[in-house]
Amino acid sequence: MNNYKALFLMQQIYATLFSLTNKIQIKGDEYCEPLTSRQLMAMVSIMHLPENETTLNNIAKKLGTTKQSIKQLITNLENKGYVITLPSQYDKRAVNVKITEAGTDAMKICAEKSIGFFGKLSKDFSIEEMEILWTLLKKLYRFDGEEQDGFEEEAEFDMGEDADEIQERALNEFERMRNYKK
Repeated sequence: MNNYKALFLMQQIYATLFSLTNKIQIKGDEYCEPLTSRQLMAMVSIMHLPENETTLNNIAKKLGTTKQSIKQLITNLENKGYVITLPSQYDKRAVNVKITEAGTDAMKICAEKSIGFFGKLSKDFSIEEMEILWTLLKKLYRFDGEEQDGFEEEAEFDMGEDADEIQERALNEFERMRNYKK
């Protein structure tokens, strides 16, 4: 009977993660104009890579997706003027992706708007529960032996003079959402 329960739980975890990922993406898009959640994460990935290593393959690896999927995202971002592609200095077959000033501005707008989403998304979790969830998600990520190339390190992103104020608003919104009673 225990094996049946394990199989049931594995199926439920998979189905829940699948639908949760889609739900978070759809709801996140509502808060992220002028970018989509996927576009924002592609740009965040670029920021977390060394300047000369922002290739499509490296961005795809950072996000756990395919080069083809990233190529499509980057093409859309390039068409909007948010990124440019430049030939790689190290690999003639590769291009590096660089965020433009317009892209930086779009990310700032998105960061401002997504404060409420992050607050809403995490309002029912204590700090300890968020740490446990993050640990479990990283553990699940390595089901195939591959570690997640995460986003823990500081990225180069200048929020301008208002950076401290934006961070303070984000923390206040997080607390407001946690204390909000329906």
